[in-house]
Amino acid sequence: MEGKKIKDLLINEQITAKQVRLLGTEGEQLGIVSIQEALNKAEEFNLDLVNISPNATPPVCKIMNYGKYKFETQRKEKEAKKKQKAADIKGMLLSMRIEDYDLQYKAKQVLKFLQSGDKVRVTIKGVYGRLAGFAHQGIENMNKFYEILQNDCVMEQKPILSGSVITMILAPKTSK
Repeated sequence: MEGKKIKDLLINEQITAKQVRLLGTEGEQLGIVSIQEALNKAEEFNLDLVNISPNATPPVCKIMNYGKYKFETQRKEKEAKKKQKAADIKGMLLSMRIEDYDLQYKAKQVLKFLQSGDKVRVTIKGVYGRLAGFAHQGIENMNKFYEILQNDCVMEQKPILSGSVITMILAPKTSK
């Protein structure tokens, strides 16, 4: 159930099977019993009979507090959702004739973005006219820029010239 959204399970009288494989409150096997016997057993404990595996033959039912189970599952999903972070894509603009010092300075700025978990789109604009013949220099600058940051990031998209723009996408290295 974890990882996917909780769906409502069949409980008590909603279960239509004639026989079920019954699990106790601690998950112990109680064998294959009639639905009426399973309902009586659940009533003894003042708990619900929940069909946890309806596609099995016979269906598997467990004796549990359904309200508590549903609440706990929803709480776990909410916690997991809080921990997820959508990665933003930040941008960094370079120029065709960028000097090494400026490259180092912009790399420090990009490193801050990467350390906060964001992806970075590095762009060189204005590759047209006479500069279109030197697009390879822009791609070399992009590769130099990546070499400065290669210990802290992964190149998700290599430098590509499309129209008059060269773009490259860098993503933070995952620590797994």
